[in-house]
Amino acid sequence: MARTPVLTQPPFERTNQPQVATLPQPVAEQERIVNIDVLRGFALLGILPMNIQYFSMVSAAYQNPTAYGDLTGANYWVWLLSHVLADEKFMTIFSMLFGAGILLMTSHVEATGKTSAALHYRRMGWLILFGLAHAYLLWSGDILVTYGVCGLLLYLFRKLRPRTLLILGLLTMAVAPAILTAYGVWSRHWSPAEVQIAREQLWMPAISQAADEIRSYRGNWTAQMKFRVPDSVQMETIFFVAFTFWRVTGLMLAGMALFKLGVFSVKRPAPLYWAMIAVGLCIGIPITLYGTHREVAAGWDFRYCFFYGAQFNYWASLMVSLGWVGAIMLASRAAGLFPFILRLAAVGRMAFTNYIMHTMICTTIFYGHGFGLFGKVERTWQFAIVLAVWALQLVISPIWLRHFLFGPLEWLWRSLTYLQWEPLRRGPAVGR
Repeated sequence: MARTPVLTQPPFERTNQPQVATLPQPVAEQERIVNIDVLRGFALLGILPMNIQYFSMVSAAYQNPTAYGDLTGANYWVWLLSHVLADEKFMTIFSMLFGAGILLMTSHVEATGKTSAALHYRRMGWLILFGLAHAYLLWSGDILVTYGVCGLLLYLFRKLRPRTLLILGLLTMAVAPAILTAYGVWSRHWSPAEVQIAREQLWMPAISQAADEIRSYRGNWTAQMKFRVPDSVQMETIFFVAFTFWRVTGLMLAGMALFKLGVFSVKRPAPLYWAMIAVGLCIGIPITLYGTHREVAAGWDFRYCFFYGAQFNYWASLMVSLGWVGAIMLASRAAGLFPFILRLAAVGRMAFTNYIMHTMICTTIFYGHGFGLFGKVERTWQFAIVLAVWALQLVISPIWLRHFLFGPLEWLWRSLTYLQWEPLRRGPAVGR
């Protein structure tokens, strides 16, 4: 197989940038690790097939595909492939890369002899504020608040050895399944009325409840608040404490370890990446499919599926995610894929902007302040929209970065973090 050179800088023009010695500086363009940008771009695109279900249908359908919409024929296969290949997999990769990014930023600052604490906490604080605005003004499926809060804690663990980070990561991730199992055992003592209330809130909304949610999201921006605000509160309190904090924090710790071990670098031996792919294909995917089989056999029973059945994919997604990482690392070495890899890197460099762009596009399509198609689009057409958004971002991200150093939101976040207005437009290219 023909090889490409290992990428150590972005495939865009370098520029002469003034240096300010009195303040810590963000990572320069020529110092970026492009393989991480490629993975981040791949993960960002891969998140959308799952998120679009939350954008377009009643919220319960994200976890329970029988809660809303047709689940036969092509619609079933779209759901199944999304579940097996994407559900929790790309969020896993993105979370691990966020942990790696904390190491990259802090080590860059500390290499200059300066402390990174104030910079890091300011960076996370702004991310939390961005996330709160995103969640309460646009879409309750926001993950930025979770990343920011977990990132506050992760700073304390950045100096640990890879083995320690991996062990801590796995132990932390194990807390959420333990909590779900404990709730499952406790639910055996619920009265039938209590089970029904929980089922309608978390798994299968009543017809009137689903109709109310559809009506709200087909309404104007103010009408949407009836569901957006309580859903966001629930995501950032109960769901965060019981589930996302433990999973995301554990994944960030694992990401730090994998970064220190060089797994996110194409310089590692190819057999390592082939082994990761084999784990995903031969262990991760079969476990996910077995878990799905068990849920179908249980008739999508609320207490079994919510508290126990989902745990098959919870753990299997880690292995499938490693398989995806291995595949992208190998693809980055293939000369024939080089143009596509560069486009993924551009998407990854603008991941913050592109993530919010997902929200802007999808809420315009599905919510009442736009085309009002909430609850009207089947899964097959949802995936067609996903393909269109992928194509759009793979085209416009490289074009934007030919003229600008950062995505617009990346630029704003950096400027607020470093307390100085970062340059945005590219200057004259060196050597021309």
